[in-house]
This record gives sequence, C-alpha cells and structure tokens, in this order.
Amino acid sequence: MNKIILFSSIIAIAAFLSFSVDSAFAHPHSGQIMINDHTHTSKTEIIPLNGMMGLEKSTILFHASEDNALPWGFVEGKIANHVDGYPVIIQIFQNNDAIHFAQTDVNQDGTYEYKFRVLHSENGNVTKIFDGNYSVTIFKVVYLNQGNFI
Repeated sequence: MNKIILFSSIIAIAAFLSFSVDSAFAHPHSGQIMINDHTHTSKTEIIPLNGMMGLEKSTILFHASEDNALPWGFVEGKIANHVDGYPVIIQIFQNNDAIHFAQTDVNQDGTYEYKFRVLHSENGNVTKIFDGNYSVTIFKVVYLNQGNFI
C-alpha cells in the first residue's frame, strides 16, 4: 500500500515538474534516433521523497531533423542507484505542449530503454510523428545515499 501511495506521489510530482526545459542533443544510432541522458549534457536535479529515496529529474533537448528517415527513436540510460520496483517515466514536450508520455521498467543492472515511433508509413505514405525540437524529461526513483541500497 505504501508503494502505491509513493508511486502515485511520484506521478503527481512528475506531472507538476514536467514544464521545465533545458538543452542537450539526440543523435542517429543504429537506424534510430537515440536520446541518452548520460551521453549528452542534461540538467539533472534530485527531489527528495523521504529520507531514503528521491526522484531524479533529467531534462534533455531532442531534435528530429526535417530530413529524418529513421522510423524509431529511443530513450536509454543507466541508473547507478535505482530503487527496484519503480519504473522510469518519460515525458516529451514541444513548445511546452505534451506530445508523448511513457514509462518503462528498469533492469537489474539499472539500465532502461524505451522505443517510440518517429515516422509512420502506411500504403507508401510517410507521416512524421516527430519533427523539430522537443524537450524530454526523464524521472527515475533513486536512493539518496549509496549506503541505502537494498
């Protein structure tokens, strides 16, 4: 029950904090557009949830170029001090308008990856789902002190 209340609080905090913007870049990787919050400079802050855990918020700029022909994009990263049982929450905004929200599980080693469509192709017609500049906000539940790992 406490985990449900804490997770609900995390979602509420994530929604509340989702309107800030910072900059970094995404780049093509293996036929996809990759957004990696450890490869590029990102603005990261930690919001304490209790004495043991906090919500790590990273904000990155992602650019889907006009001539992009890659169908998929993905967000990936590795969390050194993740708390088991809490997913990563990903929010994508363009001009402060919500474009895409998702969550993905964190692996035992702290890695995570989320794939999303950048282009849609049907009957020879290609539609760009993402085109231009976006801010990507990534929320992760982490231990505040490394000695708290369980």
